[in-house]
Amino acid sequence: MGFWEIFIIAASLAMDAFAVSVSKGLATPRYRVRNSIICGVWFGGFQMLMPLIGCFLGIQFAGYIESVDHWIAFVLLALIGGNMIREAMRGEEEAADSSYSALRMLPLAVATAIDALAIGVTFAFLRVNIWMAVLEIGVITFVISAIGVRIGSVFGEKYAARAEIAGGALLILMGARILLEHLGVF
Repeated sequence: MGFWEIFIIAASLAMDAFAVSVSKGLATPRYRVRNSIICGVWFGGFQMLMPLIGCFLGIQFAGYIESVDHWIAFVLLALIGGNMIREAMRGEEEAADSSYSALRMLPLAVATAIDALAIGVTFAFLRVNIWMAVLEIGVITFVISAIGVRIGSVFGEKYAARAEIAGGALLILMGARILLEHLGVF
């Protein structure tokens, strides 16, 4: 998996964090750059940590399921992407308030990064350079989350659901590509 494929996965994963960041921006009475940085660090940091954990867990089991790893990657990406689309269509969002304290940010960061844990397992099966992948995912999530706070303070929730739907669709397409590539179609 190359830079652009990881970039697409990272941007897709960051859509949950983007939606929450937009909500945080909406809930905050006055925009501050500091708030964007706080969201970026929390969400980007956990988006880096979770795939790393998932990859190390996946490596433990890779030998046992190597013959079906492409199917597992496809199913995981399709489920994560489908869930993102479902949540966006139903308007399910994590509740946000104007606090940027660790007590408020930690559960949001974990909740938005759970999908990244499964992506990490997928990375183990695909033998991705995990260090480059998590760095790319973290940086992209940081930037998208920081921008999300600003967008939330200016524009509101108008685009958050659309971004999450697009992210989910991209994850499903990446899963299909992995499957089709393994089956020899590409």
